[in-house]
Amino acid sequence: MIVIIAPQRGSYKLILFDGRSVRETGVFELAHSTRGYRPTNLKLRASGRRNYQNVPTKKLIDLIRGSDVRITKPEPGLLAFLGDFQVPPAEVKLCRICLLEDKVTPLSKKNGVRFGREHICMECAERELRREMGYVGRFGTRSFSHIRSLLDSYRDVDRVLSLLQPEQRDPSQTLFDRMEAVEPIDTQHITQLPVPPAFAKASGVEYLTPVQQLAVNAGLLERQDLLVVSATASGKTFVGEMAGLKNLLEGKGRLLFLVPLVALANQKYLRFRERYKGLASVSLQTGRSRLNLPETRPVGERNTRAEIIVGTYEGVDTVFRNGKTLADIGTVVIDEVQNLEEPERGHRLDGLIARIKYASPKAQFLYLSATIGAPSVLARKLGAKLVRYDSRPVPLERHLIFCEKKKKIQFIKAMVKEEFGRRSSKGYHGQTIVFTNARSRCHTLADALGQNVARPYHSGLTSQERRQVEDLFASQKIACVVTTAALAAGVDFPASQVIFDALAMGIKWLSVQEFNQMLGRAGRPDFHDQGRIVILAEPGATYSKTSKVTEEEMAILLLKGEMEEVAPVYDLEGSSEEFAANAVACHGDEAQIQWMERLMVGSLEPVLQTLTETKLVKRKKGEIELTDLARVMARHFIGVEKLMRVRDLVREMEDPLMIAAEIDGTKAGEERS
Repeated sequence: MIVIIAPQRGSYKLILFDGRSVRETGVFELAHSTRGYRPTNLKLRASGRRNYQNVPTKKLIDLIRGSDVRITKPEPGLLAFLGDFQVPPAEVKLCRICLLEDKVTPLSKKNGVRFGREHICMECAERELRREMGYVGRFGTRSFSHIRSLLDSYRDVDRVLSLLQPEQRDPSQTLFDRMEAVEPIDTQHITQLPVPPAFAKASGVEYLTPVQQLAVNAGLLERQDLLVVSATASGKTFVGEMAGLKNLLEGKGRLLFLVPLVALANQKYLRFRERYKGLASVSLQTGRSRLNLPETRPVGERNTRAEIIVGTYEGVDTVFRNGKTLADIGTVVIDEVQNLEEPERGHRLDGLIARIKYASPKAQFLYLSATIGAPSVLARKLGAKLVRYDSRPVPLERHLIFCEKKKKIQFIKAMVKEEFGRRSSKGYHGQTIVFTNARSRCHTLADALGQNVARPYHSGLTSQERRQVEDLFASQKIACVVTTAALAAGVDFPASQVIFDALAMGIKWLSVQEFNQMLGRAGRPDFHDQGRIVILAEPGATYSKTSKVTEEEMAILLLKGEMEEVAPVYDLEGSSEEFAANAVACHGDEAQIQWMERLMVGSLEPVLQTLTETKLVKRKKGEIELTDLARVMARHFIGVEKLMRVRDLVREMEDPLMIAAEIDGTKAGEERS
């Protein structure tokens, strides 16, 4: 029999343990007499019984003499008592909470968890956490799994509880992880590269950036197809320029540079035209606006025979969808290739890449992205070599705090003040960007922080108001800007700290890609020594009735999450549109249509039967013959379902504006449902 004695306040707990289960429990006291310390008030009860029975103290002496005695704490009076009866006790570490429940749980490095000044077992630690989480709010299943994993990692209940009790916020305890700075790599001077001297002179570049050097090392200048993944402003555009101008000046074909937005196309067109005006002709290929206004008119030359063609995806795709082609293309640059994931545009970019490969099979393809899921998988699908550079120039701490919405403002206030009070080794105050989900919340937070501390910043402000905020922040006259996703997409504020007041934009949760772009705003090497991310997640909160994920669960998913692999499956509408566009591009050769479909990253639905049943195409001996209506489908970027809807409406209505309104109304209704 094992006799366990655990000192309590003014008494001692007694447990009789047979090595498997507790046989009896009891309590006793020690009184000091002329003979030394002796037991008094001994009470015992059998396992499973409720009430204690008074027992002569002689029984305790008999028990300790004939048993293996273990104590949980070497208290002087207890040691003196056992010593008088020549009983050598062994000290044992047991979970105190289990002892209160008459259970014996030895503690070890594997199952011991710090709780205040003591250690308890993992099972009791879990119960404490669940109890505290119940006080804070409605936590999701993923949340407890995360907290349980933190308990495994930290082995400290108080450290984990600090996430649930932000008024006791300790940055060392709320730390989710730390991303270390990437060591810079040696780069070459542009004159050391095998590029034409005229290009080296015109480029305005001296030394390559790290991602440019890695691309060169991976075969950029040997016509290797590359997927280049690196942060915004790391120099990816010049990767395309190096290969494109080298190939052009060496007689290996023209440069086609594709971007997703008209504004970006205009920007790059003007830059390329200025930089390379003595080396190559530059043209712009974007979609034409139906509104003849100064701001919608084309800004540049639109000659498709120019040596450098800058265009939007749809602007260039229009060429192929109208049955024309772009000959003698030697280099194709697809900027922001993560748009393959876009629900509306992904299949179009995917199809465009396949059509360009069909028209220019010997061209070098370069795909550029700041953030994309499973890039190695995408590189393999694109037939490209992956170049990936994590350009984090300063270390980044990421903190997670669970708290109620009504408490968020007070914590944001404290963190903004604390950050502004820090000065970096470069002499700059720490400044904060707070991201939230709505314009009204921007004003609420900024007003609460005070006009001299923070300002709201969003697309609803006038350009003059936005510039004023930018100037105040740049001159360090304010400590904080409060903004929505608009800031993540473009304007550059050198902040050291980013706080997420919400993890949604409107009612839609952030994607991992969007989240990574936003947290990338924290920490700039020219200003700061490190960056800091703080997520304030409200347990049980959501911004949409249809959401099955709560805010604190989303925080964990975003912090832990890898972006999903780019592997979309296109519906009938998108699949039929791409089938028609491919058929136009290869003049109806069915084998070539199938070849282009195999080149695509996403998966198309089989649509040929639907198109033949609707009499949009005819199939003859390996040839696909498109009707005029099918060519309209390709030319105007629509699929079979919308085309049939338009055809039906034309039969019912005469006014084109009424038809357009009907189509837009139907689409809006589908989106709401």
